[in-house]
Amino acid sequence: MLFHINATMPAHKSGIEHAELKRIKLFAQKQVPQRLVLREWDPKLHLQLQKEALPDALVLNMFDFYQRATMVPWCKVTARDLDFGETPLIWQIEPEQQRWLISNQADELIARVHYYPDDQQVRLVEWFDTQQNLYKAEYYDWRGFPSMIQWYTANNQVSGETWLDVKGHPVIENYRKYTMGNPGNLEPTHWQLQTENQQFQFDTLDELTAHFLNQINHEFWSAKTPNIFILDRAHLGDAALLNLDWPAYTVLHLHNAQTSNAQEPLTAPLNQHYEYALHNLDRYNAVVSATPQQTRDLQTRFHPKSKLWTIPVGIVNQRLSEQPRIPVAQRQYGKIVAFARIAPEKQLVDLVRAVGLAHQQNAAVSLDLYGYADPTDQYRARREIEAVIQDQHLEQVVQLKGYTDQIDAIEHQAMLYGLTSRMEGFNLALLEGISHGLIGVTYDVNYGPNEIIQDDWNGRVVAYQDYEALAQAILDILADPQLAQRYSTGAYESAQRYSEEQIYQDWEALFQDAAAFWAELPEGKDK
Repeated sequence: MLFHINATMPAHKSGIEHAELKRIKLFAQKQVPQRLVLREWDPKLHLQLQKEALPDALVLNMFDFYQRATMVPWCKVTARDLDFGETPLIWQIEPEQQRWLISNQADELIARVHYYPDDQQVRLVEWFDTQQNLYKAEYYDWRGFPSMIQWYTANNQVSGETWLDVKGHPVIENYRKYTMGNPGNLEPTHWQLQTENQQFQFDTLDELTAHFLNQINHEFWSAKTPNIFILDRAHLGDAALLNLDWPAYTVLHLHNAQTSNAQEPLTAPLNQHYEYALHNLDRYNAVVSATPQQTRDLQTRFHPKSKLWTIPVGIVNQRLSEQPRIPVAQRQYGKIVAFARIAPEKQLVDLVRAVGLAHQQNAAVSLDLYGYADPTDQYRARREIEAVIQDQHLEQVVQLKGYTDQIDAIEHQAMLYGLTSRMEGFNLALLEGISHGLIGVTYDVNYGPNEIIQDDWNGRVVAYQDYEALAQAILDILADPQLAQRYSTGAYESAQRYSEEQIYQDWEALFQDAAAFWAELPEGKDK
């Protein structure tokens, strides 16, 4: 069995989730036995899985697993279906808050029932005691059953959490207490797991996670073929995977630069998200990076004993590759697009500056930015962009469009794709852009952009952080229709390097290595 390890599947996905979904869907086509393993509790998880057309049977969420709720049909539960312990009741709806207020005949608040706006399915019930103090919050799984209870102290702090199985029995509990280092706030202290016939105690969520990964390694055990664990977010299981009590084939998948400064891969401090894993590279069976350059840099700096693999995270599916090519002449002249979180590391303010310079000489130049704003430092990245727009009077030139999933329609109309990131692990959005025939204009940045865009073939690569050079590259392309068409043709053709068949061949080679590793183990696989 192959396991992809991540946190959850949010509505607003990062590049890691998008890459993981592409891989899972490719493996499903090839009938590879697999599970998406998710660590975080998420009451809306199965709604998001439904939107991604992922069947519940393909997913193992740690909390679902212990709540015996991996396969539960959806059931509509509204406020009117709940038992509030007394009658008659006073019902008051607050539609702007998406909740009901439930009171007794003495006008004492019993509960607040929060619901999803589309169908009034219960989301959360807050319960109040006779003194009108909130004492517990009961969170409902989207599928229609109470999943987790938060217990409150008299001063409105969460004192503990209890996760329930589908019959309402406690199975996981998280306890909190005041600590010496933080006497004013309750801090998580330990976790308790209750199975059908055993009770386990853990100091941290990571220890519970290690127990979970060990258990699924046992449950899907086969003496003939190894379990393969692909760790997509290192912090979720780096120590756990390296200490499995039964053997398995473990893969560290790097989705970002391994150093804090991607332009100095051999000397810069390590990326904190990968630090533990990088110090323990030799204990993994395989390390996957998305570009040859990153693989070379890993080899040069760490000289690992584990095998290094280069497997792009981007996959151009057959449907897209077979779509008719749209000539540049039929696209919106001068329209540049970018799909990215509005976050500091994306450095989109440089792209806005470049567009502002280019627009001064060619009024047709415009930019649409698609993506949600990162809240880091009070939305600093978005505020910087808005300041440049205001200072340079670009309100009609640069548009912040927000998150969208209408990628095909947008990229079939646009002409160029812009990228000015500080660092990348690959950049799926840029690959998506060239697969739609968009001309890439990017900084020479590690890793991915300077691999996906090949200068003077499918776009232009300019010096890192030189937004003036980027502006000039945009102007040069717009001034020469034949050059623009050549770059767009090159974009379509270069995207074929990332076809489904090519990427699957890369993974097949890794699977063969896993089989060879398994065959070399002693009889019984050291179990």
